[in-house]
Amino acid sequence: MRERGRTRRLMGLGARTGGALLRTRLGGQADWRALGEALFEGLSELKGPAMKLAQIMSQWDDLLPPDLAEELARLQRQAEPMPWASIRRTLDEHYGDIDTVFREIETRPFASASMGQVHRGVTLEGETLVLKVQYPGLAEVLEGDLAQVRRLMRLGRWFKVPQARLDALFEELATSLRGELDYHAEAEALARYRQRYADWPEVVIPEPQPDYSGARVLAMRYVPGTPLRDLEATDDNRRQRIAASLADWLTEELFTHGELHADPHAGNFAADDQGRLVIYDLGAVIPVPEARLKAMLRLLDATLGGDPMAMDAALLELGGRQGQGAPLSLYRESAEAVSALFAPGEQDFGDVRIHRRLRELSPRVWAAMDRLQPPAETLLLSRTLNGHYWNLVRLGARLDMQARTAPLLAWARQPG
Repeated sequence: MRERGRTRRLMGLGARTGGALLRTRLGGQADWRALGEALFEGLSELKGPAMKLAQIMSQWDDLLPPDLAEELARLQRQAEPMPWASIRRTLDEHYGDIDTVFREIETRPFASASMGQVHRGVTLEGETLVLKVQYPGLAEVLEGDLAQVRRLMRLGRWFKVPQARLDALFEELATSLRGELDYHAEAEALARYRQRYADWPEVVIPEPQPDYSGARVLAMRYVPGTPLRDLEATDDNRRQRIAASLADWLTEELFTHGELHADPHAGNFAADDQGRLVIYDLGAVIPVPEARLKAMLRLLDATLGGDPMAMDAALLELGGRQGQGAPLSLYRESAEAVSALFAPGEQDFGDVRIHRRLRELSPRVWAAMDRLQPPAETLLLSRTLNGHYWNLVRLGARLDMQARTAPLLAWARQPG
């Protein structure tokens, strides 16, 4: 990777993006599709921090203009792979010569992400492994890329995003990317999760292979599966089983173990041929303190109760409300939109009426950003839960959320 070229690309992208936003600010019509296409073309080849930022943005389906969100979502599906010659050099540096270790390796990855890509290989002994290979030179350019992305993120102020939120988003991005470079930590997380869920028949975690792994290569036993994003047109029973498993697993993670898988894009999850949930990538796992969980549940409790004053008190407790004057009417309408998902009985996550109401409220949310400033310590958690929500939407999940949340809300109401 050539650092000067990367810097020029990022600065040029910032200029094009800023120009589009300036035209909108001056009264012109925003072409969100064109802006999204420019972001896709500029970021998918750069990898690393810039692409990760766009992936994070793409998970805000309920806030971004639809055309922009759709283009950004392509980064999760169609990221341009790194040429095989570059990946092979990394593998040869790790193994000495891959031909002395592997009988064959697929030169085209079956998964590409912001920090690395995944290739399937067969060892000389005939065992099929997947190799998560870090992009060459990424560690060396990471900090320079982050500095450029920080400049690029200043454009968020055109959307009335408070500086505090931009700073928090940047710190989240930086911490996440630095952590994703640590393949030893991810291997440990895989081993920990395999032990944790060994008795869960509905969840499968790939087994790490330490003898084949290193600082820039993470080897795992191959677990075939249909990616979650490809399940939308499959049998409804299969989708409902995966959706229930995903919801059960998230609840267990949060309320029993105080952790959360923090990279919820659909490519990290699959269904195997037995209908079990496969969780592939554990490069981003975050701790979730009990006090934070209780505070967020109190906000949900107030929302479901349709009590705007209690919602404001909960937001103040979380540190998510600043400035003068609570937007009480916005709270009321938000509560009405969200509460439908928690009505008695099974509710359909694919109900477009809920999404439409949330999207209709998004301009008012942006307009109230001088008073609504999501706190830094809940930003990653909120984004992650939002991403998992949209995974359930993609599956067309039908879940009894009232029954699922009732004991959790009762727990949050307890003093202490």
